[in-house]
Order: sequence, then C-alpha cells, then structure tokens
Amino acid sequence: MPNGRTVLAMFVRLAWRNLWRNKKRTLIAGGSVFFAVFLAVAMYSMQTGQHDFMIESAVGMTTGHLQIHGKEYWEKRSLDQSMVLDTALLRRVASLPHVAAAVPRLETVALISRGTVTKVCPVIGIDPPSENAMTGIDRRVVRGVRYSAGGEGTLVAEGLARTLGVDVGDSIVIYGQGYQGVTAAQVIRIGGILHFAIPDLNNSLVSLRLPDAQDLLSAPGRITALAILLDSDGALDETADAIRAMADSELEVMTWREMMPELLQAIAADNGATVIMLLILYVVIGFGVFGTVMMMTAERTREFGVSIALGMKRRHMMAVTVIESMIIGMLGACAGIITSVPVTFYFHRFPIRLGGDYAKAMLAYGLEPIIPFSVEPMIFIGQGLVVLAIGAISALYPVLVLRRLEPVGAMRGARR
Repeated sequence: MPNGRTVLAMFVRLAWRNLWRNKKRTLIAGGSVFFAVFLAVAMYSMQTGQHDFMIESAVGMTTGHLQIHGKEYWEKRSLDQSMVLDTALLRRVASLPHVAAAVPRLETVALISRGTVTKVCPVIGIDPPSENAMTGIDRRVVRGVRYSAGGEGTLVAEGLARTLGVDVGDSIVIYGQGYQGVTAAQVIRIGGILHFAIPDLNNSLVSLRLPDAQDLLSAPGRITALAILLDSDGALDETADAIRAMADSELEVMTWREMMPELLQAIAADNGATVIMLLILYVVIGFGVFGTVMMMTAERTREFGVSIALGMKRRHMMAVTVIESMIIGMLGACAGIITSVPVTFYFHRFPIRLGGDYAKAMLAYGLEPIIPFSVEPMIFIGQGLVVLAIGAISALYPVLVLRRLEPVGAMRGARR
C-alpha cells in the first residue's frame, strides 16, 4: 500500500501535468496573479514604509514615543508647569525593556536678536549624549564643533542663522521669560550651525546645553519633559503602563498617539484608501484563479465522468483539482514576490522624494517629504498567504461539481 507522502506526490504530478495541457490558459491565469501580487506587495510596502517613517520622524524629532511631564504642561506649555528632574526616575525609565533613550529637555519660546533683526524662536535645553541617541543632533551640525566633541555655546538652525546674519563664533541675544515670571536675558556665543530638512525647524530652532538653559531660565534642576524613545512602537502600551506605575501622581505620562492625534488620523485615513486598493487587487487575483479553475472544470467534465466510472475515488479527484488551483496561485504569487523584492529594497535604500502639494502637506506635519519602502518579511509572506487562501476558496468550485457529478450524464453531456 502506498503511504500518504507517495499519494500526495502522485497527486501533485497529476495536477502539474493537467495544468500544462493548456499552457496558454495557465500562463494567462498565472500572469494575472503575478501582476496583482507585484502591485499589492509594492503598494503595501510603500504604505507601511511611509507610515513607519512618519512615526519615527515625528517621535524621533519631537515628542518621543512617550513623554513624562508635569500636570497640565501639555495644555499650557508653560515653564511654571515644569518638573524637577528626578535622576532616580530617569535611571529606572532608562532601564526598562524597549527603552532606547530617555531624553530630558527644557523647552520655551524666546526672542532671538542680532543687531536690528529679532525673531521669536523655540529654545530647547538638551542633554547632548541622550539627545544625540534620540535625534542624532551631532550629525546635523554642518559648521562648528559638536557638543560631543567638546563644543561650547549654542547651536543655531541654519535658516535662523541666515535670517540673523550670523555664523559660528558670533553672538546672539536671547530674551524671554523664565521660571515663575523671572526675566531671562543673556548674550550667548554660537558654537555650531544645525541643518534640518524640515523648514520649520531649520528656520527657528536654538539649542543649548541643559545646565545653560536652566541657568538662563532661572530653573535649576528643572525640565519641561522627559521624552522616551522606544526600539519598537509595538511596545508602546506595555511601556506606558510600566512608567505610569512608577511615576509620581503629579506627573503625566502621554503616548505619541495622545500628543499627535492628527498624525494618527492621517495614518488611519491612508490605511483606509490602501485597504480598498488591496481589496480590488485581491478581487483581480480571485477572478483570475477562479476563471481558470472554472474553465478547466468545464473542459474536463467527460474526463471526470470516465475516471469515476473506472473506479477513481471522488476525493482523490477533488484533491488533484484543489492542488491545481493552489499551484496556479502560488506560481503567480512567487513570481510576483520575487520580482518585487529588488524593487522594494531599492526604494528602501533610495526613497522616493516628493514635490508639489503632497510635499507641502508632509512638511506641514513636520515630516521630510520622502517615501521609503518597508522590507518587513511579513509584507511578502502575507501576500503569499492571501493568494494561498484565494486558491483554496477557488478550489471549492470543482469540489462541489465533483460531489454532484453523475458519471453517465457527464459522458453523455460531453458527447453532445
């Protein structure tokens, strides 16, 4: 008696031979699956890559995945709602799993002046090592000395330096309001020039070392927020719960989803459009496979009747037809996936750079106008599984036909 593996191998060989009895039909069906899978992989890779980039850019440059700050600070954005930097809490947060960086910041808005030119700008006090781990501020220094290399003074964004007419070594005046209404005014030398791809940051940002900012704003030992960067957005809720359990009741822990609901809404809207497009492509795949299976079934009605009359078991014939539809789907899917791999890797390495209104919309969200593709393995595996499911569903048609087939009627009907 042949074992199950031998029987399965025989079924696969029969299914393979049956498919190539009509090469043109099989190639057309496989081609429709190929193009649909290629487009589905490319579209899903582009969407996933863009969303990942949007999240990474937003949290990496501004809020972090999570933020700890004083009660009501997020609504009022005032130094009066700042908090004392708790080094014990900082160490505990930094030691949590998935925490890549815990970044203390002291942020405010002040007048920046040089000669007769004055501009209102955000001023941020940073801890250079942790800030560099989160935003990579060192690599954004285009002139001057980096903080990590012992640089002193303030770092000024390139566009702001151009507006003020200053460069490395020049001095600027910072004038504003410090903690509890104290006047903050100081002449500070420029130690370096920063470049950001995002115009809003490149035209306004001023960065100081955290102790210098605390000095300027009369807020010794205080920060406005502790920004927390994670190694994975999937660990967001788990880490937020852990931090809330250890934080003081006077502190508030917020996720980027709570701090940037407009970004979350933009991603959700984009997801909806992509789902519709993917459904259309899956319908194309389904009709391609189902149409081929239906034609094969109609053409082989007499063959099925003769085989059953000669003693072949219906379940064996059902197995062969199921394998045939699965092979058609997987041939097209594998070809589509293999072709899409170099394309997605290329655009992952060299993202598409946008222009026009779409670029302006991304810049409005504080994002660089590029679309990098994602190369997550599940993007490719997922399409194969979807096509496998479509092939299995399409195989139900010949199974139902074979269950109801009367051998004599099938042979007579074929003769007519």
